[in-house]
Amino acid sequence: MPWQALGFDSVKAQLEFGLTKTRLGSSSIRILIKPNPSLGYVVRLSLAHIQPLTGFSPPVCLTTHHRRHQQKDKVVIVMGATGTGKSRLAIDLATQFPAEIVNCDKIQIYRGLDAVTNKVTEEECRGVPHHLLGIIDDPDVDFTVSDFTHHASLAIESIVGRGRLPIVAGGSNSFIQSLVEDDVCFKSRYAYCLIWVDVSPPVLRHFVSGRVDQMVEAGLVDEVRDLFHPDADYTRGLRRAIGVPELDKFMRSKGELEDAIDEIKANTRKLAKRQLSKIQRLRDTRGWRLHRIDATEAFKKKGLQADMAWERLVVGPAAVIVGRFLSNEGSTVVANKVKPRGKSVISRSVPSPSSSSVVAAAAMASS
Repeated sequence: MPWQALGFDSVKAQLEFGLTKTRLGSSSIRILIKPNPSLGYVVRLSLAHIQPLTGFSPPVCLTTHHRRHQQKDKVVIVMGATGTGKSRLAIDLATQFPAEIVNCDKIQIYRGLDAVTNKVTEEECRGVPHHLLGIIDDPDVDFTVSDFTHHASLAIESIVGRGRLPIVAGGSNSFIQSLVEDDVCFKSRYAYCLIWVDVSPPVLRHFVSGRVDQMVEAGLVDEVRDLFHPDADYTRGLRRAIGVPELDKFMRSKGELEDAIDEIKANTRKLAKRQLSKIQRLRDTRGWRLHRIDATEAFKKKGLQADMAWERLVVGPAAVIVGRFLSNEGSTVVANKVKPRGKSVISRSVPSPSSSSVVAAAAMASS
């Protein structure tokens, strides 16, 4: 069926389509509409009578789906401070639901520094497709918040188009906030579930310090040496990563490696503290409804016991939350039949809670 022109007055258009950042002309806006078998109605706004307000950019999403009688597609977002096991949980969930992962770590976006950024390996991915992971070759390019919302939206749309569940995972909370609060297209099209993996600060501080030692053993110093340039700008691109500027003096033979490693540990602990504070502000002042899973107990264990605790106390409650989120108002994504798994291959980023957490998480999911 061809596009049909409908006349809407300015006030109605503003209410119906959320044009809150535009000044609408006094005459009627030209709106083109046609039925769509899967989307209901597709609505296209003609910009002939829409003038942007000073200081605002024109809306990026010029085509919006009229979903008054259509359910929204579902997106799961896994948040948490550095070192809490966000990537591991996202992969675990993707083995129980037909899902793909969208990276939301502003440094892991870049290619290289795999040890420095603690990037998941091919083995750790367990065959789960990852998007926006190591996609930028130029270490001096800045990947901005707007860049993320644009590319993440494209990735999410492609995943949904394949009938799969997008799982956004990473510690760049400003990226997540921009996506869910500022992106008009995302808000109009998707319902999202926020899972917060949390670990008590004393336990996390100890863990991230030990993880830095593992990163050094995995080749952190050699990676930074390959990237080192005497005139480098540590405020831009990949070189902002914790572990790069701290080694500058050592690379210039003006400092001790041990001092640089201690500084990396201290700055990693500070980052975790800032990220935790940001998440708490999003919950307390922005009203975000977060499904918090306390992963502290799993971090206190080692080896197989840690893996078992992670499966029982973190993956289990998270799967309940996601399952209930998807079943609410129906969903085209269906959980895979869960098969018992052996020891996880991601033991280096372990997390978990007490048995009461299972009950608490299930209660949150049903609330």
